[in-house]
Amino acid sequence: MKNTGFKENFLWGGAVAANQCEGAWNVDGKGVSTADVATGGAVDKAREYTEGVIDGKYYPSHEAIDFYHHYKEDIKLLAEMGFKCFRTSINWTRIFPVGDEETPNEEGLKFYDNLFYECLKYGIEPVVTISHYEMPYGLVEKYGAWRDRRLVDFYMNYCKTIFNRYKDKVKYWMTFNEINVLALHPFIPAGLRFREGENKLQVCYQAAHHQFLASAKAVKLGHEIDPEFKIGCMILYPQTYPEACNPMDVQAANEFMDTTYLFADVQVRGYYSNKAKKFFERNDIEIKMENGDEEILKEGKVDYIGFSYYMTIVKSAKGEDQTGGNMLGGVKNPYLKASDWGWQVDPEGFRISLNNLYDRYQIPLFCVENGLGAVDKVEEDGSINDDYRIDYLRRHIVEMKKAVEIDGVDLMGYTPWGCIDLISAGTGEMKKRYGFIYVDKDNDGNGTLERSRKKSFYWYKKVIESNGDELDSI
Repeated sequence: MKNTGFKENFLWGGAVAANQCEGAWNVDGKGVSTADVATGGAVDKAREYTEGVIDGKYYPSHEAIDFYHHYKEDIKLLAEMGFKCFRTSINWTRIFPVGDEETPNEEGLKFYDNLFYECLKYGIEPVVTISHYEMPYGLVEKYGAWRDRRLVDFYMNYCKTIFNRYKDKVKYWMTFNEINVLALHPFIPAGLRFREGENKLQVCYQAAHHQFLASAKAVKLGHEIDPEFKIGCMILYPQTYPEACNPMDVQAANEFMDTTYLFADVQVRGYYSNKAKKFFERNDIEIKMENGDEEILKEGKVDYIGFSYYMTIVKSAKGEDQTGGNMLGGVKNPYLKASDWGWQVDPEGFRISLNNLYDRYQIPLFCVENGLGAVDKVEEDGSINDDYRIDYLRRHIVEMKKAVEIDGVDLMGYTPWGCIDLISAGTGEMKKRYGFIYVDKDNDGNGTLERSRKKSFYWYKKVIESNGDELDSI
């Protein structure tokens, strides 16, 4: 085998989120989560988050792709591709239905026992996100979600439970999914709703501080329970270009990136930077800290950086957003093509992102989301010829190899998003598909849920077998 630059134990795999694939939203004692109150949207419309579950509304996550009842056949398909790891998450409300209970729900714990056992049976390492765009809705109603410091204790009770339960099954963990999205869409990652006249930034960054404390305490606790645990943060990484070489555009791009780095800095370095403190001053944000908070952050630095990369964006001093993206927008880049959902495809930006992150932090990286959302057509013979997805992934893996082989980036693994079709976090659609495995279900919830292999399934199998050496289309 040629030396591609990837480590022999490089973690090839794929990624999903519990709330986007499991379904079974009220089965076996599971409580209502924030994701469960999200209705279906459309291509040009974000999902609506209701005040609880309302009759007559369609909530796609309530069934999703019913991974809860199909996980054995799904994991078998992932094993057929040769997965070394599988990134998923634990639905917090399967373990603590309301969120503030002292005793966990045993039926929920058993499900993940069985899921992780099934992974390990095929030699697949579970990579587990502790909270992925969901949390108990009971904590929103009773405490106002992460605005309340008491959530740190509830989260720690949850972490203590799952760390002890799965310490012999799970080695790789991440504390919060795309934690920096809290500043962009506060309800999705943190359950935040605002009162009239509130300083929204104050609420957001105070909630972020509580999540930073929770993350740091989880890292410390996890290492105490099992020193072999690898516990990372997870950020949405929006590599941002200036619209022109106008210094004002460069400054606009830098300032946008600073909002991302703030979230990574605290979890990787263990403290708020001077730039972050100045940002707080300018925006009348006062982070309420208790004695010992700074020590907690220092003692709970993460082992690695998990991140999502789908696209790059462009910022202008004029502040005009003209295109869509993963939870954010920017100016249209004339040098790039875009997906059907307006996400600008930039493989070279992936290499740039890997270098920027590694140069800044010098700890291992793990790309835990990357992929192309597209409309897939099922041919008369049942085949799905998703060459566009193969092309997207191939071009990104080529740049990933350059970052490792030429630039020396320390990269742990690569898990393309939505390795099996699932519902969209942003719109609740099934039409927007990422997977190597097709699931027969439409935007309205119709379909047999039958699984079938796409052309990309066989291509990715070859990529994994060759440790990234064989990338040509099949």
